Amino acid sequence: MGEPWLVVGLGNPGPAYAANRHNVGAAVIDLLAARLGTSFKAFKGRADVASGTSDGARIVLVKPRSYMNVSGGPTAAVRDFYQVPLARVVVVHDELDLPFGTLRVKLGGGDNGHNGLRSLTQSLGGPDYLRVRFGIGRPPGRMAPATYVLRDFDVVERRDLDLHLERSADAAVSLVTDGLVASQNTFNS
Repeated sequence: MGEPWLVVGLGNPGPAYAANRHNVGAAVIDLLAARLGTSFKAFKGRADVASGTSDGARIVLVKPRSYMNVSGGPTAAVRDFYQVPLARVVVVHDELDLPFGTLRVKLGGGDNGHNGLRSLTQSLGGPDYLRVRFGIGRPPGRMAPATYVLRDFDVVERRDLDLHLERSADAAVSLVTDGLVASQNTFNS
């Protein structure tokens, strides 16, 4: 079956944060676990991990149990345990600079002020991991981005949220099974 892929969903732990914009990465990972027919188990108390296969590819799903801004340490611990090279790490995260529901896949890049990405880049040894960027839009008016990302999606956004989560899960699997270029052609248009 070959080397595994690590697919990481960023978010904050606990039910108080579950429906926040900042937690779309974790929501996508939950959806992928359901699709793969697998359940999460605790990994050394630092992350929830599940594994399964898709089109012959072994996928390890990771939800760090830490807060977003220190998610790199738990992710790196799982990555090291499974001996996954950086090129086989896919991270699903919220993106302020994309309108709600817009999806983009890419390789590497900066953290653009995203503390979860900053932590991952530091702990994983570089920025060259694959990314599924889930657009959550900019905060209205003068609202601070930190306040906005910790708010739940509004009523209008929730109407299409499940569809966007499904597409993001599709994009993560596509990166694993079809590669970056094919995934960009499908999901970045």
